[in-house]
Amino acid sequence: MDRAELRSLLAQHRLAVISSLGSNGAPQSALVGIAIGPNHEIVFDTLKTSRKYANLSFQPRCSIVMGWSGEQTIQFEGNAELPVGPELERWREVYFAAWPEGRAHLSWPDIVHFVVRPVWIRYSDYDRVPAFIEEFEFGGCEG
Repeated sequence: MDRAELRSLLAQHRLAVISSLGSNGAPQSALVGIAIGPNHEIVFDTLKTSRKYANLSFQPRCSIVMGWSGEQTIQFEGNAELPVGPELERWREVYFAAWPEGRAHLSWPDIVHFVVRPVWIRYSDYDRVPAFIEEFEFGGCEG
């Protein structure tokens, strides 16, 4: 599998579970609607009042899991950031391409869009015999 095939697999998913750490070190997870950027980034919206916003603002490292049909999953580790200015507008368009109804969320107070840049992705398919597992590393910071 090459990175283009990986991106295609990522783009098949609209929902994912994102896990982050609270300021007390406790893990927290949430289901989010996602869109996939050209370099395997994940973009999603949330509110500044959410736990994930507080967590990712404090510690941007996070993990994401998607694809729970059968025994095919994608594990994704990365670093979240809040884009601003023209970059924010570009990422919103990526998100709105997957979630057109998301434009209505712009009227919500405290709406933000996070972009998670990948550090590591693992695709697992245990429906195959033998199982197929492939890992990808990206140039992102792990710290």
